[in-house]
Amino acid sequence: MHPGVIAAKTPDKIAYVMAETGQAITFGELETAANQGAQLFRSLGLKRGDHIAILLENHPRFFQLCWAAQRSGLYYTAISWRLQQEEVEYIVDNCEARVFIASFARKAVVEALVDKMPNVIARYMLDGVIDGFESWDDAIAAMPATPIADPAEGQAMLYSSGTTGYPKGVKKPLPEHPYGEGMDINLMGALYGADENSIYLSPAPLYHAAPLAFTMGLLRQGVQVIVMEHFDAEMALRYIQDYRVTHSQWVPTMFVRMLKLPEDVRLAYDVSSLRCAIHAAAPCPIPVKEQMIEWWGPVIYEYYAGTEGNGFVQLNSEEWLAHKGSVGKPLNCQVHICDDDGNELPVGEAGTIYMSGGGEFEYYKDDEKTAGSRHPRGWTTLGDVGYLDEDGYLYLTDRKHFMIISGGVNIYPQEAENVLITHPKVMDVAVFGVPNEEFGEEVKAVVQPKHMADATPELAIELMDYCRSKLSHIKCPRSLDFREELPRHPTGKLYKRLLKDEYWQQKA
Repeated sequence: MHPGVIAAKTPDKIAYVMAETGQAITFGELETAANQGAQLFRSLGLKRGDHIAILLENHPRFFQLCWAAQRSGLYYTAISWRLQQEEVEYIVDNCEARVFIASFARKAVVEALVDKMPNVIARYMLDGVIDGFESWDDAIAAMPATPIADPAEGQAMLYSSGTTGYPKGVKKPLPEHPYGEGMDINLMGALYGADENSIYLSPAPLYHAAPLAFTMGLLRQGVQVIVMEHFDAEMALRYIQDYRVTHSQWVPTMFVRMLKLPEDVRLAYDVSSLRCAIHAAAPCPIPVKEQMIEWWGPVIYEYYAGTEGNGFVQLNSEEWLAHKGSVGKPLNCQVHICDDDGNELPVGEAGTIYMSGGGEFEYYKDDEKTAGSRHPRGWTTLGDVGYLDEDGYLYLTDRKHFMIISGGVNIYPQEAENVLITHPKVMDVAVFGVPNEEFGEEVKAVVQPKHMADATPELAIELMDYCRSKLSHIKCPRSLDFREELPRHPTGKLYKRLLKDEYWQQKA
């Protein structure tokens, strides 16, 4: 299936809606714009396996561009609109994009890059133009709206969000089957019961792997998608109510934001239409998930996977309640827990999580990082640490590079973060290691309070005592600072590296 099939049958069916403005795009309109985009790519000489790059906010044209590339056999790289000039330049150059498309809203970033894109043969802009760019709408207006003669399945090639260093391009093989064929695996239907009558809310940036993959897959199946331009906790609840949303995808930070709304606000909205709320991207604190299941019912599903596509682990609410803290059991792969020497560890012991059988990938033009993700037996890892229980359920401990070594003891900061986030005066928190002359490292917490007026030395002591009441003292922060906001990616990932670097540079 693909949108063209749906457009041929029901051209007036709504494909997606921009939630804030209410702008609706039909499958007929999506098909026309995607065909014109594909025709433009071919007129420029782009062939199967070439790359394009897209720098857009959650924009009404976003899916049209992606589907134009998808049907042309191209790799399309959606870039975070929050990145700055050097970061955007690096990605556009690294992925060897032949075409670069941006919105007028991104002009401050891209106007300095016009002469710094050696592989780019055409630059387009939406909603206006600046020197060095052509109008995308004008360019496709001159193109026929018929399918190209040589359609082929393309593929997103996205970059890691860079929370631990320069982003890595994740390249997977292009599908070998013809466009629209061999794509009958409907994950949302098989696992989550989505069908052509479902309404899906996407509250996250579309340039991120999970939102892009899920929404593209749902559009392929004829599911209507509601796109939030920006996440706002109360507005998300309003959209669930107003659009009668049946399916949605979240990150734990969004759950926290919604739960911390005043109760009269939170409970004012009807969320009874929800049949499935999926979450991933980061470990979810047990109390947070317990509250979500109590509020929304047993419609909460969780999965563990990565942009790399090397495996998929998942579970439903009932399974989670029986295995609290787990991210699920492997669906399309095998999970192996290994020590630093690559030896498999017994049940209950934490080590590096490897997967086998789930899919192949490489870090584009980076043999060292690709090799670093491989086990001697060919298994692959995302760099996470975890363990398996006796029933085969996987539990995440933390990212390996976030581990704190204090006096020779390994400490995973996620444990303290999961405790502190449940305190009613905490909106967000990061825990990491800072220098300690005697022990090498010590545990530090940086907290975004719900109200900055509460950021007092007394609250710092209260929070550290709160943590010590629930965890071994060695796992708890020895000091705590406050910030008005933490550097968190819109997808929910925390740029902990930026905070940690501040403290280590101060020591230097």
